[in-house]
Formats: sequence, C-alpha cells, structure tokens
Amino acid sequence: MERKTRLQVLQDHLDREFTASPSPFMLWMKPIVVVAEEGTVTFKYVVREEMSNPIKSLHGGVTAAIADDCIGATLFSLDEENFYTTINLNVDYFAPAHVGDTILAKTLIIKKGRQFVNVQCEIWNEAQTRLIARAYSNLFKTNVVKKVLESDK
Repeated sequence: MERKTRLQVLQDHLDREFTASPSPFMLWMKPIVVVAEEGTVTFKYVVREEMSNPIKSLHGGVTAAIADDCIGATLFSLDEENFYTTINLNVDYFAPAHVGDTILAKTLIIKKGRQFVNVQCEIWNEAQTRLIARAYSNLFKTNVVKKVLESDK
C-alpha cells in the first residue's frame, strides 16, 4: 500500500481537529485544519481557559507556541525526510484574544534554502479584521530522520 504524504495527512483533517500530530503539545491545543497546502497551513483554535492568563486573554506563551507549532506543520507539509529545529522565534503582539474567541493562525514560507528556512505565522481573529500577533522563525534542517507515522500509512 502506498504511503500517504504528510500533506495528505493534513488534508485528511480539513475542517476538523488535527489528531495525527506527533506533538503531544499540538494535540493539547486542538487545532482545526482550515487550509493545508505545500508550504502553508491555516489552523483554527478556540481560546480555552487553560490557554489564558489571569485576565482571561490568550497567554503570550501559548500565542508563541501556536505560531511555533503551525510553522512546524508547514514544514511537515513539505514531506521531507528530515526534521527541522527552531533556531529562533520572534513574536510581535498586537491585540488580545479572549477565552471563547476563535483565532486563525496562517503560515507562509518566506525563504527556503538547503539547510535553513524562514517562515512567518500571522494570528488573526476569526473575521480576520484584527491581527493578534505575527511571528517569524528560522529553522535548521537536522540529520534526524522522521519515522513513518501510523497516520502516514
């Protein structure tokens, strides 16, 4: 039987929660796949109480984690054999999101070389009228080879 590409695994989850992630942290965040194309993903999240800070807005660390995981999924969509590791993650915060809000995280590869990739992630309110945060990350291609996931079969 032919193995599904990782992009196909992402696309199998369109309009539903992505449950095939190898990342337990991503599974905890419960992303819903809105767009999955080679080199770009859009995930939807509902801000839950446990994702908030004391004033019930999305915690800055969770915002950064959403960006980092979405960027990882973007590289996942390329179906390359090797893992990439985050070298840096720069986040600019523009507006709050509150418990109960739905947010969208959208990625775009800015530049991809043989060893390094620069990726952007923007986090918006559901109507895409308010930019919540924008993150940029540089990632390095490691020599660690991905195992075939059960979901890849």
